[in-house]
Parts: sequence; C-alpha cells; structure tokens
Amino acid sequence: MSELNDKKESIDPIDKNKLELDEETLYIVSQTFKALSDPTRIKILHLLSKKQHSVNEIAESLNMLQSTVSHQLRFLKNLRLVKYKREGTTMIYSCDDEHVMDVLKQMIDHARHH
Repeated sequence: MSELNDKKESIDPIDKNKLELDEETLYIVSQTFKALSDPTRIKILHLLSKKQHSVNEIAESLNMLQSTVSHQLRFLKNLRLVKYKREGTTMIYSCDDEHVMDVLKQMIDHARHH
C-alpha cells in the first residue's frame, strides 16, 4: 500500500506552497477586495473599464467632487488597479489590472442576473 502512495505522489505531486497563502499575497487580495467593496471605487472602475478619463471627466460623469475622485484614484493607483499618463497638465486614468476588471465585470453581471 505504501508503494502505491509513493507512486501516486511521484506522478501527481502537490505543491504545498501553492496551497498556502503567504502574507504578502493575503494582504494584496484583502486590499483588492477592500477596493471593490466601496461603491465609489466600483463606479470609477466601471467607468474606466469603458474608456480612459481625466479626473475632471470622471467627477463630471459620476457627479462627484474632483477631490473625492482624486482621493479614490490614489487608493486604486496604490493597488495598481488604475494607471495614468500625463497629457500636458492633465492626468488621464485607465484600468491597469484586467484580472480585477474581469472579477468586477462578473460581479456586475451576477448582480444584474438576480
């Protein structure tokens, strides 16, 4: 019986490191879910999933204060969920993580399905 188990382990080894979450991964995942738990950040990410925008365009589209949008974009940028490029004096924001945007889209689709 032991010989059978030895053969199975050599054929289909389980990488224990893949099963466990290291502290950095755990922190990033929890911060990403924190980002997606805020309605304002969801609105911003959803808008940016359609097209890149400046802070003022986001604020106008979502009827929010520019300072509120800037604060939320800073949070999202620190998590590398959004990125920006400079066009003159204007910062243009876009999505920077397709994995997270796919999760967000799936959650929106799920919510609309019910």
